Amino acid sequence: YEKPYGFQYITGQSPAIRKAIEIASRAAIHNISILLCGESGTGKELFAHAIHQASPRRHKAFEAINCAALPPNLLESELFGYRKGAFTGASKDHAGAFERVDGGTLFLDEIGECSLELQVKLLRALQPLSDESFSVREYYPVGAEKAERSDIRLICATNRNLLAEIQKGCFRADLYYRIATISIQLPPLRERNEDILLL
Repeated sequence: YEKPYGFQYITGQSPAIRKAIEIASRAAIHNISILLCGESGTGKELFAHAIHQASPRRHKAFEAINCAALPPNLLESELFGYRKGAFTGASKDHAGAFERVDGGTLFLDEIGECSLELQVKLLRALQPLSDESFSVREYYPVGAEKAERSDIRLICATNRNLLAEIQKGCFRADLYYRIATISIQLPPLRERNEDILLL
């Protein structure tokens, strides 16, 4: 089994992993948002890298941010940047991930951990602009009065069941449909017995 370009570093020959690779490689060439679902340890970041490598954006930046690792206010600054004087200690402008990966791919791991307040800001940034392509985003750095624009491909990942989180009121349905143009389930190792020796 010869893996598609970009996916050669993903170990495994099982039907479950082949199916995930097939869907991901087909999605990679289209400029759409992808949601990777699966338990911890299923290789979500590895898949995100592979999708970036298999996409027309492969020569541009790729950046991964773990949404669970930062408190909400820091995460907002990390995503959208901030302007000098926006808060105490903001002595100069800071470029956020949306600016840093312009033209490339932004991978948001553990998207299900984002606060509802930040989900609203993300949703606003992911609204399609009528006069631009689907992937051009408009966002406000913290403390900015003027919106900035950036062309990014968004890949998100979660180990939560986001549809269940929507039912509980913990995740916004409108944001879910914005980030999951296509959703790919990554199989846990217990469903890939034939891959255990390879790994």
